[in-house]
Amino acid sequence: MATKRYELSDEQWRRISSQLSGKVGDPGRTGSDNRLFVNGVLWVLRSGAHWHDLPERYGKWKTLHKRFSRWSKAGVWDRVFADLTKDRDNQYLMLDSTLVRAHQQAATGKGGPRIRLWGAPEVD
Repeated sequence: MATKRYELSDEQWRRISSQLSGKVGDPGRTGSDNRLFVNGVLWVLRSGAHWHDLPERYGKWKTLHKRFSRWSKAGVWDRVFADLTKDRDNQYLMLDSTLVRAHQQAATGKGGPRIRLWGAPEVD
């Protein structure tokens, strides 16, 4: 299967699929297609578009957003990213600096610089 822009590869899907809610056997409602849902979320987050602009192939934007919010509150995304960051060679995480802004007064921080490498575990 060819991976579309912004969507998970088969290897990435294999890595996270067992951690997601809505699988057969999970309590509550079973998700109709978790991969399609995750790819829809990734499309919105990676493209920077509004939820309203979600392509029809991913389903209704409002349904997708509600499920995204439920998973956020339930800690599903936290578990997925915690697992992905264990891989030192990960290529799953990306920080787009065009979205990072600081107030002009942020240039004079208190207490000196403290550098935190995202995705790398802190050493005790």
